[in-house]
Amino acid sequence: MSRPPQSGLGLAATASAWLIVLAARLLTGVRGIWAGTTPKAEQTLYFANHTSHGDFVLLWATLPADLRAITRPVAGQDYWDASALRRFIGRDVFNALMIRRDGAVAQAGSDPVGQMTEALLAGDSLIMFPEGTRNTGDDVLLPLKSGLYHLTRACPQVRLVPVWIENLKRVLPKGTLVPIPLACSVRYGAPITLAEGEDKAAFIARARKAMLDLRPEYDQAEEVTP
Repeated sequence: MSRPPQSGLGLAATASAWLIVLAARLLTGVRGIWAGTTPKAEQTLYFANHTSHGDFVLLWATLPADLRAITRPVAGQDYWDASALRRFIGRDVFNALMIRRDGAVAQAGSDPVGQMTEALLAGDSLIMFPEGTRNTGDDVLLPLKSGLYHLTRACPQVRLVPVWIENLKRVLPKGTLVPIPLACSVRYGAPITLAEGEDKAAFIARARKAMLDLRPEYDQAEEVTP
């Protein structure tokens, strides 16, 4: 008896996920470095720097398989719905949480923080990029948006893990179709929590520092733009 269409799609998505993970590892030799924590089967919000469309692929690829299955990257709906292939990869392979970025927050479900809060309250783990957009310039890290603070307040039970993705900006520069093979790493830091009475500015500054502190030593001397 033939499998129903959804079963075939599910098998294709599973096979594609393994192929993407394998390709990411072969192309970048990516390593997951758990400097301040260890992989845990706990609901987690991973917040990382953002320089390429491939950022969440590398982070996702360095998670153990059981954690990949319960971790959803937050992705721009306009980019991942632009073609059938991107839509398949984003929605079926990665089970990404698609965020609208056209500013139409008045429409139901289009508020990014609201969408992420809803997913966290439903029990998902998420990969997010608190800069809010890709950093294609010379700044080490763009200013962080306030969404991370609001998510932390709304979902205090979620573990917050800072992440630094190294070198991917050089592997896949903006406008480049063919990746440049270079070694990459994904560094996971110690979880942070919102302190009692801590205001938004103080928390965001501390979250930013937690990310920057994960940079490799050779990169620490670069100028930090607040």
